[in-house]
Amino acid sequence: MVDKAVWNALIDAARAARLQAHAPYSRFLVGAAVLDEHGRLHAGCNVENAAYPQGVCAEAGALSAMVLAGGRRLQAVVVLGDAGSALVTPCGGCRQKLREFAAPDTPILIADPLHSRALFTMDELLPHSFGPDHLT
Repeated sequence: MVDKAVWNALIDAARAARLQAHAPYSRFLVGAAVLDEHGRLHAGCNVENAAYPQGVCAEAGALSAMVLAGGRRLQAVVVLGDAGSALVTPCGGCRQKLREFAAPDTPILIADPLHSRALFTMDELLPHSFGPDHLT
């Protein structure tokens, strides 16, 4: 169970990461933050590239930071972006990337710069998923 202080720290980290995004083409800034099994927070932002679609999503950046620091299991995820009334949820590729490190019940909070918008589990975002457990 993730307590309110940790959720707030994750949101703050995702908000700060979003402000560092490199999105000169779409101007669509996204930040993400993840909590690993050691209680550490890791953040990432989207990084676009002139050679579309070679950019990196914020979730992938946060996962890379987690793995680099020795984390291997997600405890919670925040994805933060601004699309007006629409939710900024992970793209299909990022849902699969998150699944690599997440249990079906891992909570994923979707936020905009000012508010928490929706809370999903990994299984709700990627039902009937294929993951590492299929290969053991």
